[in-house]
Amino acid sequence: MPASSPAPTLFIDGEAGTTGLEIREKLARVPGIEVRSIDPALRKDPAARRDMMASVDLVVLCLPDAAAKESVALAAELGADAPKILDASTAFRVDPAWTYGFAEMAPGQAEAIASARRVSNPGCYPTGAIALLRPLVEAGLVPRDFPVTINAVSGYSGGGRQMIEAYEAGTAPAFELYGLTLEHKHVPEVQGYSGLARRPIFVPSVGNFRQGMLVSIPLHLDALPGAPKAADLEAALAGYYPQGGLVGVVPTAGETRLEPEALNGSDALELRVFANEAMRHALLVARLDNLGKGASGAAVQNIALMLGLG
Repeated sequence: MPASSPAPTLFIDGEAGTTGLEIREKLARVPGIEVRSIDPALRKDPAARRDMMASVDLVVLCLPDAAAKESVALAAELGADAPKILDASTAFRVDPAWTYGFAEMAPGQAEAIASARRVSNPGCYPTGAIALLRPLVEAGLVPRDFPVTINAVSGYSGGGRQMIEAYEAGTAPAFELYGLTLEHKHVPEVQGYSGLARRPIFVPSVGNFRQGMLVSIPLHLDALPGAPKAADLEAALAGYYPQGGLVGVVPTAGETRLEPEALNGSDALELRVFANEAMRHALLVARLDNLGKGASGAAVQNIALMLGLG
């Protein structure tokens, strides 16, 4: 580890990208952290990056998967002087050697993140899906082998530079489904951390708005063990997450529409259970900012835990 300094030090490898810029902006409002930047001309220089890594307490990787793996290898060359690492790519999210950075996912998860050397920041879609599914799977309300279908819509900021440029240039469609090979890279993460034994079907989509997200899971109540009521699902979710935290259950009385942008700029995650008891149908919905709790907000939360900032 580097010599002690007045404040914990941090380097964002890939700070010029969307997530890196968002994290840096949020960290500017967090006291007690010194963010160090590399000379832009040296951003792709392995030796310069390794030297920067050796000088800080924590490195945040905001890179494509292959580049993230290269950075982790660079850090490993430092041996005992290697910093802690928070990776925002999908490269290590299901790697058992890494700690999953969804602090509310399970009791003790925040403490595990705080003590970990390597943490993988969750994906935006999986954050919503796991938050809805894991409590119900653990309660036995949704069997581990249940055929789950997940539908989701995100703002275009989650799609990377080319998608952002296309939407902001007005050349992208108003709405589109994607990932139609049904092999989206978030599926293993959703399945593993939700506790599902059967691979879920996941259908993502993007709309012509910058940020915001809805993740929805339809259920036939009579197909679940014991034919529960929707209120049973809502109670299980509400009992799983402590009141006053970032994840909360919102009653749906009177709601017949839900838009994705209401939590933009927030790190909150709202969970809802809509139902038609006469038809024995239920719909689980998570709403979040894909750049908040779904990306940079979760990263800053994990940074605070890993650096002992509370």
